[in-house]
Amino acid sequence: MAGSLNPTAFSRLLGEWNVGAAPAYRELADVVRLLILDGRVPLDVALPSERTLASTLDVSRTTVTAAYGSLREQGFLSSRQGSRGRTCIPQRTLRGENPPGGHRILTASPGLAVPEGLLDLAYASLPASGEVVHRAFAAAITELPALLPGFGYDALGVSALRQAIAAHYSNAGVPTDEEQILVTSGAQHALNIVLRTLAGRQDRVLVEQPTYPNALDAIRAAGCRPVPVPLPVSGLGWDLDSLNSTLMQLRPKMAYVVPDFHNPTGRLMPDSQRRQLVKAAAASGTILVVDETLRELNLDGVATTPVAAFSSAVVSIGSLSKSHWAGLRSGWIRADRALIQRFAAARSTLDLGGPVVEQLASAHLVRALTEPMPARLSALRNNRSVLLELLQEHLPQWQVERPMGGLSVWCRLPTPVSTALTVIAPDFGIRLAAGPRFGIGGAFEHYLRVPFTLPPEQLETAVHALRSAQDRLNALPQLRRTMKESRQAAIA
Repeated sequence: MAGSLNPTAFSRLLGEWNVGAAPAYRELADVVRLLILDGRVPLDVALPSERTLASTLDVSRTTVTAAYGSLREQGFLSSRQGSRGRTCIPQRTLRGENPPGGHRILTASPGLAVPEGLLDLAYASLPASGEVVHRAFAAAITELPALLPGFGYDALGVSALRQAIAAHYSNAGVPTDEEQILVTSGAQHALNIVLRTLAGRQDRVLVEQPTYPNALDAIRAAGCRPVPVPLPVSGLGWDLDSLNSTLMQLRPKMAYVVPDFHNPTGRLMPDSQRRQLVKAAAASGTILVVDETLRELNLDGVATTPVAAFSSAVVSIGSLSKSHWAGLRSGWIRADRALIQRFAAARSTLDLGGPVVEQLASAHLVRALTEPMPARLSALRNNRSVLLELLQEHLPQWQVERPMGGLSVWCRLPTPVSTALTVIAPDFGIRLAAGPRFGIGGAFEHYLRVPFTLPPEQLETAVHALRSAQDRLNALPQLRRTMKESRQAAIA
């Protein structure tokens, strides 16, 4: 993706980068590196010139020159010094190496393996549901010989899995047959197929603000324009007035929503709002795409109806990644038959079908979808309680929204330091995903997503690390000035 970043947009992405934790050039380089690694700044994009960026940031050109030089040395910026550098990823993995006198080099981001010795709070994902997944694969191996005489290619997916997914929807009150299911390699693959089929370049796609960051990546990669609609700052539910207004005024081609234990807030959309959303999307001619990946992680046992029950035009995306194991790479799309055929045709430009053994194993898991859930939900409820108590005890100034389900809590920080925390977090043994990763336009520097997927003892270690990182930032003169200004602004 070639292009360039103008200085104003780049400055907005940088946020409150100059907090005094290190020499200014090093802090600037650290934050730019993080922006590249977590996808907020795409690859092969030209950064602003040294002179222009120095003027925009109100720092010396020497600071910008040194920061760009550091990024070039580490492999995150191409070109010769003095010309417009383009973003890139190092060809070698530095895995925890430290530059002389500098911060740990961040060589991993969400989507890359966590460096050894770090607790991973960037991912919200669980280990496999052990015996259940193993048993499903053992059964799949016994069934494989019957399929070996075939070619092994099937753009729609193995019939046994499609039948199992269709039955799951039918049992949930959404009558579905096999012809309405397309099996994919996970929910992200499913969204990419939907975007490729239904949305063209420059088409608008409505998204919640905040939302699942990999969905934003897929929307941008498709050349579409994400249109954010903010969730209410506090309380339950969605702002249906804003959603309806945006749908009617802009008439986006698609709307991507996560109504079931929303990522990252953990909120659950009530049925009354689901009905309103379906009607609003139909009135604006917008295709409603619903991500149900987290639907099975219902920690509080609140019953809701699948959105597809309110309209046959809804496109539903599901996966076993959160409920069973991300390593399965088993997902699906549920839609009407005509759309499924279009999705299958579009899929052929990406791949020719998924691995057969994984699909056979997934069919067993879907047919007994609830089998591992009682134990997993019980453990997650305990983890949630432990994390909420630890945050209240050690970080009482953080405002934490209690999630109704899902895998993480969404925390409001007292100052806009999410990126700064993420940059220094490896020094304290943890890896984070910065709040702006979940939004558009540099929003959510005041926020941080903290998963409760680690066992309680590791959650305790992680929260102590978060407190230590926060303490370091609080001790910096620049941050104290920012906190004072924030309090004054709040009073005014």
